[in-house]
Amino acid sequence: MDNPDAYEHHRLPRTPANQFRGHQIISDQVSRDDIALVWDELEKVLRANVPGDVVEFGCYAGTTSLFIRRLLDETGQSGKRAFHVYDSFEGLPAKVAQDQSAAGVDFEAGRLQVSKKAFLQEFHMAKLQVPVVHKGWFSDLGAADVPGQIAFAFLDGDFYDSILDSLKLVWTRMAAGGVVLIDDYARPELPGVEKAVRDFFQAETVPRLRLAHNIAIIKV
Repeated sequence: MDNPDAYEHHRLPRTPANQFRGHQIISDQVSRDDIALVWDELEKVLRANVPGDVVEFGCYAGTTSLFIRRLLDETGQSGKRAFHVYDSFEGLPAKVAQDQSAAGVDFEAGRLQVSKKAFLQEFHMAKLQVPVVHKGWFSDLGAADVPGQIAFAFLDGDFYDSILDSLKLVWTRMAAGGVVLIDDYARPELPGVEKAVRDFFQAETVPRLRLAHNIAIIKV
């Protein structure tokens, strides 16, 4: 990054009154502000007709996934863009040195485990098309598991290795004008996220990183 300490901060988009339309947030790991930001950034990409598919690394119970699918459906994009989600469905992996933080003692290996079956059930109950699901650790994924061109990527891996691995998989495939969102950035409980981003882009030239509600936003 040109200056990794100089971030642009902006106000969260005001959630339109009808945006959620009574749909519930199905886990306590994501807020309505988070969903509103993801929705807003994805909508911009779709409005600009940026080519490529949509990917989410770290889908957990599926809250963000459900809203991504709803927006793709409402904009007529579900038949034009594939939506891929990636998760171990085994909970958090083991921490490495970059993840250590006294504030993050509750984030232990195996926590936040949700089965693939439970994830799929949320889509069935919502009567929404199931995304392409990839079950496995990000470090075990290869080029064949990722779309050739990506318009929008949401990375929610929590830890250093997970963010670094997902960035390696998606960055070279991002379309011009596409957007990468990285959750839990600059959170004291999860220091590995910011460290992974800094390390990955150490030798790269990237647009200025914007930060909103602990979500890093990088436009390609």
